[in-house]
Amino acid sequence: MKKLKEFIKKNPAFAVFLILALLLVCIAIFAPWIATHDPYEAVLADAVQPPSAQHWFGTDTMGRDLFSRVIFGTRTSLAAALALVGIIMTAGTFLGIVAGYFGGVLDAVIMRIADMMISFPGMVLAIAVAGILGGGIVNAVLALSVVSWTKYARLARSLVLKIYNRDYIAAARVTGSTTGHILWKYMLPNALPTILITGATDIGSMMLEIAGLSFLGFGAKPPAAEWGYMLNEGRPYITAAPWLMIFPGLAIFVTVVIFNLLGDSIRDVLDPRSE
Repeated sequence: MKKLKEFIKKNPAFAVFLILALLLVCIAIFAPWIATHDPYEAVLADAVQPPSAQHWFGTDTMGRDLFSRVIFGTRTSLAAALALVGIIMTAGTFLGIVAGYFGGVLDAVIMRIADMMISFPGMVLAIAVAGILGGGIVNAVLALSVVSWTKYARLARSLVLKIYNRDYIAAARVTGSTTGHILWKYMLPNALPTILITGATDIGSMMLEIAGLSFLGFGAKPPAAEWGYMLNEGRPYITAAPWLMIFPGLAIFVTVVIFNLLGDSIRDVLDPRSE
């Protein structure tokens, strides 16, 4: 307990933003108990009502309670962003470590594919892939995964190359350690802290990418409660019913800020030299 208090005292920003991030996760988990209405129940007689005591954030064009849809949108948007970061972080790190350690043709192939992906604007390529796969939040995550893994691959490769010729790696080879053992015990732990920091800071930006695809019609489909799709629904009514865009937009803004600042604080904790 004493060590925990000292850690919190030393890293107050990390503690604050971690609590806020966990609060968002709790909202996503307990959304059915927090929401005041069924987010998918359409009551056309209550369509486009302003915020009131009965509907805290107002209602949308179908008469659905906007507060409840924003709350359930936390579950959809946060889960999609975390899944996307997990996929690109795992795939990119694996490919980068393999490319850096084995080198040669394998390294050339992986890095040329990464260069080809980087040469295209990321969102444009994601839209093209999402258009081929079809709409849906799962396909949006897959489309962004195809174009976003390259950063982690290049980062992991550079970190592996930094220690490839170190004495303890050579000693491990001489003593008969298997390639899998070297990759798991030496290469991955060396890359993991930097990869985790990058992943934490990417959660917010990946959420924006998913919301962007949904806003453009390549992500979540009706009647999904997803923040980007809700912005798209409210766009035609931005002057007559601005709350349709204000509250989903605020949800995206607050969530992105929390995870960006959490990523910065994690970097400060794991790499004090960056301060």
